Amino acid sequence: MTTPRHFLTLLDLGQAELATLVRRAIELKRLRHAGERHASLQGRTQAMIFEKSSTRTRVSFEAGMAQLGGSSLFLSPRDTHLDRGEPVEDMARVTSRMVDVIVIRANQHAMVERFAAHSQVPVINALTELHHPCQLLADMQTWIEHRGAIAGRRAAWIGDGNNVCHSWIHAAMRFGFTLAVATPKGYAPDAAIVAAAGKAVELTNDPHHAAAGADVIVTDTWASMGQEHEKAERAKAFAPYRVDRALMARAKPDALFMHCLPAYRGHEVTADVLDGPQSVVWDEAGNRLHAQKALLELLLART
Repeated sequence: MTTPRHFLTLLDLGQAELATLVRRAIELKRLRHAGERHASLQGRTQAMIFEKSSTRTRVSFEAGMAQLGGSSLFLSPRDTHLDRGEPVEDMARVTSRMVDVIVIRANQHAMVERFAAHSQVPVINALTELHHPCQLLADMQTWIEHRGAIAGRRAAWIGDGNNVCHSWIHAAMRFGFTLAVATPKGYAPDAAIVAAAGKAVELTNDPHHAAAGADVIVTDTWASMGQEHEKAERAKAFAPYRVDRALMARAKPDALFMHCLPAYRGHEVTADVLDGPQSVVWDEAGNRLHAQKALLELLLART
């Protein structure tokens, strides 16, 4: 049996593979908008195991597989024995004998790694506390559609050094751009991930310094899923990191604004930026569909 190819972080794909994947995503988007059917995964089945809630990720994976001719099964914790005594390893062994690809949104990244280690089919990370690589496929597609190659450019991450920030760091490594990360003290991204990125990442506590001369400014919600009890504390710490028109003015005049959504107007970003002419957040969200279709084709091509 062929060893399955997993996608747990952006680094699981090489630079050339990622470039090819983004080109394919753009082509699949063109086919979709032209009304041309493309059932490359006819007869394939996708299992989706989600420990956390989801809107964009679930809709885009389910719709994407359907558009490629396949089908999906959605499993929440209450639908399986995963949280009721069955080892992750056993569920991986069983489920992977019944479906062609498994998409997991998990509370702990270690769970996805354990599942992948015992799966006979590709496993895709649909978000963990450490990484959100599928988001970055859509983000890179969106940048390339609007501005062309991102190599040599400067991106600024403003806010929490969270899972999406970690995946942006990996994107900087793979796509060849510089990422300036501005966080409050105590909220920096994982030190090991930063160290591995070398000169691709710059850390600062000054959002205006990070935004200076940036080609794109990116932010995310201040309190991610599971951090709701920290909301008041985080709101105070992150208030100086709100992306507003003054901060956008520090970037290049044609700089883009990105956000993985959901966004909270008046908190991490002002409404006039989120809904303004520099924002491409709706294209980002829509591109989740096309980028993940390209990913599914890539991973299933070898099985």
